[in-house]
Amino acid sequence: MIGLVEAAAKRSVPRETMERLKAYVALLTEEASRQNLVARSSLPTVWERHIADSAQLLRFEPHAGATWVDIGSGAGLPGIVVACIIQGSVTLVEPRRLRADFLRRVCTALGLRAEVVCGKAERLFGSFDVITARAVAPLGKLLEISQHLSTRKTVWALPRGKSGLVELAEAQRTWHGTFHVERSVTGADSFVIVGTDVRPKP
Repeated sequence: MIGLVEAAAKRSVPRETMERLKAYVALLTEEASRQNLVARSSLPTVWERHIADSAQLLRFEPHAGATWVDIGSGAGLPGIVVACIIQGSVTLVEPRRLRADFLRRVCTALGLRAEVVCGKAERLFGSFDVITARAVAPLGKLLEISQHLSTRKTVWALPRGKSGLVELAEAQRTWHGTFHVERSVTGADSFVIVGTDVRPKP
């Protein structure tokens, strides 16, 4: 498993970090029996489908100690995985109370440098070095609800499914930015959209 995570993140992962990730997987699996955090069918391949898929976003961290915000964190993917690995802090934004409660329990149990905000991204203040979100909204809508959390230097690292290229083309009708698309390391028809200098067109 450590090789899988290191290959996805393109960085070494200390043993204590792997222990945190294992503890998170155990908590996620247990909680999945109580609320619909992830598809049950994905649990047997949780390390490939969820952990490595989240860890690959570390490739786009602009510098050590960067601050991250995970919009619509849900089960903590990718936010909890990122928080287990990075040196900086992570803000997990989740409007659903039960999921936010779960995220708080995980952060406490694992001793993570992470804050959980139970609310919508539109009501959050501040700016972050990296913005990420997984399966929250179409790209254009996601940029609309969270662009106020960015600066011109913020890196957007957004995992997308097979519709990602279409979403990017549509978003670029109304948004400026420097975008490139990386193929996901965990799915042949999945992508990571990476953007900087993102701002609405006048």
